[in-house]
Amino acid sequence: MRDFVYFEPKTISEAASLLARYKDEAKVIAGGTDLLVDMKHDRLQPKYLINIKAIPGLDYINFDSEGLRIGALATIRALEKSAELQQKYPIISQTAHHFGSIAIRNVATIGGNLCHAVPSADTAPGLIGLSASARIMGNDGDRVVPLDYFFTGSGKTVLKTGELLVEIQVPPMPANTRGVYLKYAIRSKSDLPVVGVAVVATMEPKQGLCRDIKIALGNVAPTPIRACFAEEVIRGQQVTPALIEKCAQAAADEAHPRPGSIRASPEYKKAMVKVFTRKALEEVLA
Repeated sequence: MRDFVYFEPKTISEAASLLARYKDEAKVIAGGTDLLVDMKHDRLQPKYLINIKAIPGLDYINFDSEGLRIGALATIRALEKSAELQQKYPIISQTAHHFGSIAIRNVATIGGNLCHAVPSADTAPGLIGLSASARIMGNDGDRVVPLDYFFTGSGKTVLKTGELLVEIQVPPMPANTRGVYLKYAIRSKSDLPVVGVAVVATMEPKQGLCRDIKIALGNVAPTPIRACFAEEVIRGQQVTPALIEKCAQAAADEAHPRPGSIRASPEYKKAMVKVFTRKALEEVLA
């Protein structure tokens, strides 16, 4: 690991100013579970490291009339253990439970996992399924971006020079809405996913009708993606086993994994998308 200059700002404004000054030569560190590994293996060598962990008040999990607010420094372990989160947004706690080891969950942050922007990020599909947004702040003001549009490529986001992700905003879940995140990993669920599938659906229970649905896929494209055509197959329809099968196939058709992945071939990943989308649909739409 090469030498670097270390900063520990105490405010968002101070951190944003440092990022604006040093631009591409600087990296933000929170938990460091991704960044430090990349630095150790020479995949990233920032000249300036800006540790935002000392900024107070960014590690919250708050609920209000507008839904859920998660501070960027909230740890994955805190998301896993929050009793209120388990009750109101169980898909988030479920995802956190299968995120790495306990040691990693105790340190890794929700903001860091999203900003690292790897296609295999566990937290992204479920939050996309929940219609979450990212609140971004910089010295020029703040803005809110739907998480569907936050990722622009592998390792890339909409964050501009001098901007920080400070909060994840999740709207209330409508009545009769359920969500699930399923992942296929080679050894255990704590590993990075070969494929991740999140389904969030709203049902009309007495009619067996799917009123609304979002299907998000992880690690099958340069960014997490919505399976929009698959959603249209089942949205507004009476749920049947045949329709679930058709929807799962449509999701597999929308996946476009890169060749040469060390975890699985594109053909195998697409097959697993179909299998795990079917499982997720059966669980959520039951």
